[in-house]
Amino acid sequence: MKKLYIKEKLLSFVDHFTVKNEHEEDCYVVQGDRVQIGGKKLHIFDMNEREQLMIQQKILALMPKFFVYKGDEQVAMIQKKMSFLGSKYIVEGPGWEVKGKVMGHDYTMTKDGKEIVSLHKAWLSWGDSYEMDIADDVDEVLALAVVLAIEMVIQQEEANASASVGTD
Repeated sequence: MKKLYIKEKLLSFVDHFTVKNEHEEDCYVVQGDRVQIGGKKLHIFDMNEREQLMIQQKILALMPKFFVYKGDEQVAMIQKKMSFLGSKYIVEGPGWEVKGKVMGHDYTMTKDGKEIVSLHKAWLSWGDSYEMDIADDVDEVLALAVVLAIEMVIQQEEANASASVGTD
């Protein structure tokens, strides 16, 4: 099992931040594009400044949708879906499904019913952060990209909720 830590206060995606491993070593740098034409974009770089994946939001979609690219190749699509039991996320490409309390940052990703990734608040870690547990046979960068896309949806929904409260 591999672990990654995302600092809670850094999830604002304002500029860039690092993701740490279980040894508190920086392992990835996430950087957002300052220009948001065509939807939000996040880039995940390794510590040698090589881009690993790019996440791009699809605008003009009824439900939030994100595409993940490795170079020019689309490797995944993350889409929020509504169901009778609330919302869920489908990750096309690797065939993952997201289950749990997404808004509470406490959820898992499964493939064929088997848990492959979990995300939860880390209590005894590097500051206030979210801990990702990733099965050894899972692409950790892709798992990180899916979590970041979901976090962008959560932030947008929270911003929309606070904006609508201010207009009442």
